[in-house]
Amino acid sequence: MHIIVLEKYPSSRRGGQEIMLLDICKGLARRGHTISLLYTQPENLLEQYQEFCTCILKVNRFTIFRPEHVFSFLTDIWKSSQNIPRLKNNIVLSNQFQDTPFAYALSLFKNIPLVCYLHLPPPTKLITWQWNIGLKNLKKIIALANIEFQWGIALKGVKHFIAVSNHTKFFWVKSGYEENIIDVVYNGIDLEIYKPSNDISLIRKEWNISENIRVISYIGRLDQVKGLETLIKAFALLLKSGANARLLIAGQPVIQGEDYKKSLEKLSKDLGIENYLEFLGHVGNTTSMYQVSDVTVLPSLWAEPFGRVIVESMACGTPVVASRVGGIPEILTGEFQSGLFEPGNERNLADILSQFMNWRDKNPQLGERCREHIVSKFSLDKMVDDFEKVLERRFSSAKN
Repeated sequence: MHIIVLEKYPSSRRGGQEIMLLDICKGLARRGHTISLLYTQPENLLEQYQEFCTCILKVNRFTIFRPEHVFSFLTDIWKSSQNIPRLKNNIVLSNQFQDTPFAYALSLFKNIPLVCYLHLPPPTKLITWQWNIGLKNLKKIIALANIEFQWGIALKGVKHFIAVSNHTKFFWVKSGYEENIIDVVYNGIDLEIYKPSNDISLIRKEWNISENIRVISYIGRLDQVKGLETLIKAFALLLKSGANARLLIAGQPVIQGEDYKKSLEKLSKDLGIENYLEFLGHVGNTTSMYQVSDVTVLPSLWAEPFGRVIVESMACGTPVVASRVGGIPEILTGEFQSGLFEPGNERNLADILSQFMNWRDKNPQLGERCREHIVSKFSLDKMVDDFEKVLERRFSSAKN
């Protein structure tokens, strides 16, 4: 099968969906499938794509934002359709619904099926955008209406969808998409990268953290929907109860920008906990951070479609406390449901953290059970297997 992949930013610094696509493409290439890549901006994962892709092309954009973009958009479609080889069982795979205008046009030019990978709920309705932006910003409203119109047309041309959770599928079905054209494939991770440490004491020394301190961590983008205010307030309550703990926050702002990070720093100072909290910025070796932590927290306020950090942390033997929203309860099943708390409720979060953070002394086998849970349900091989089965079941017999 020849899979023509659209990835706007092949970057590991924006979130989980870019990393997931790379892992899937790499796994499919190892199984004999041919991968071609279209992208708009060169980022740090591009070099890895170059190791296995048959064809890599840079284009200007995947969506028409202004009238003057139409000519270059159509030119890129034409060039892509001519330069990408036509092999047996071709499909176009868009890694996000936002890029489907280009993906759909390319699928029409080459007369091949379009598949869309769903990491997010359906497009926000224009009326919500208008409310958030304000009616005075008429130009922006018109631009957003244009983009929504493009999405509406392109998404109707998608032959099949693959969603990262049943919760994500539910929202798309609720928005009018047929249930039988959406399959669910859970995210998976490389268990050779994410694994427990053989020497916790050594990791603690590397991080300059004494063994009697309980480490609570957050890894992800610093944006308001991630519920970081809830986490900081809960941590303050934890310290007030007498806990000897430290909070590590890794990640960078993506949507709100640096002003939001500054507001979080101010909140920690207002609560008097700034000496117990550290903003680390981007952390390259997240495995080490999971290993040094006693608990990882995902305090999302929005309906998190999946929550990759949960499986990464648990694969490293570190339990997770997370909001009871979105696709998160599909990961934290069985005994791990006890790590779910009500989103936005700092008291609930603080109470559950107090129950979990001393597990190494009270329940030392918990780390092993965390690892076993991920090995059985969320491995990289299982994700690639499931993804391949969906594509082959739906498209391997297609004559194109």
